[in-house]
Amino acid sequence: MLQDQKVSFSGVQPSGNLTIGNYLGAIRNFSTFSEQYKCFYCVVDSHAITVRQVPADLRRRTYETLALYMACGLDPEKNTLYVQSQVSAHAELAWMLNCFTMFGELSRMTQFKDKSAKHADNINAGLFTYPVLMAADILLYQTDVVPVGIDQKQHVELCRDIATRFNALYPDTFTIPEPIMASSGKKIMSLADPTKKMSKSDENTNAVVYILDDKDTIIRKFKRAVTDSDTVVRYAEGKDGINNLMTIYSCYTGKEFDEIEREFDGRGYGDFKLAVGEACADALAPVQARFRELMADKAYLEEMMKKGAAEASYYARKTLSKVQRKLGFVQLK
Repeated sequence: MLQDQKVSFSGVQPSGNLTIGNYLGAIRNFSTFSEQYKCFYCVVDSHAITVRQVPADLRRRTYETLALYMACGLDPEKNTLYVQSQVSAHAELAWMLNCFTMFGELSRMTQFKDKSAKHADNINAGLFTYPVLMAADILLYQTDVVPVGIDQKQHVELCRDIATRFNALYPDTFTIPEPIMASSGKKIMSLADPTKKMSKSDENTNAVVYILDDKDTIIRKFKRAVTDSDTVVRYAEGKDGINNLMTIYSCYTGKEFDEIEREFDGRGYGDFKLAVGEACADALAPVQARFRELMADKAYLEEMMKKGAAEASYYARKTLSKVQRKLGFVQLK
């Protein structure tokens, strides 16, 4: 389909304010793929409704997520930026792939177990089949690589299994994608409980640093970050809080852990927390400024949505037509 260039696909949910975990683990790294791959970056709003959403908030966050993509360095002239629900092929292929996905496979998904526990009053079928829609997202574009955080790697592995199973019955239908994880910042942890992943849905706002937090808020949150009773800045087992802060600082400064340990030798946790907060705030300042410019021009964002949806649909329909033909569906010309 895109024979002269390999394909990369990524998606981010507009289900809450995006965190530095989303930024460091995924979004910041996206732009590095633009020169090497044909890139599809999707605002996965269909995934978001597995959890109840306030419609006005979902619409606003869809604009915001698209704006953040661009503010973080994704050029809409070099990348296909679009909204999932505006390309109907995603939902159509998801149904077909449901018929090639085993119940047992879905029941073993870690995120289904976690979200079922968190949303016990709304364990819906969409929550269960979420990974199949994710597989459709990826396979529609004959994707070669999927940049993911470690928490999504299991879903990409399932996608590979589904594609392999389908290809065994109907050869040469799908490209088998490979997950790619960032070498650092794979998983940014909560500032309040560093044994848990930083989550945009965390009820404790002090546990989470959002991409759009102002500098004072960022520094205050890092100052309150849970550490341990030690005073030495070093990466070691049992020092989850400091390990997390060192990971964040490393992501923003490019410094290795041994460099960070030497920099803060004898200086204590207070100095270190302040330095992490300042490094984070300084890195996010230009992102926030560009975001505000984009959000002030809704017409431009909608123009980019239409452009991206048309481009994505062109490629997605090619794969969907191939699948329909191989399954025996009657296609009218």
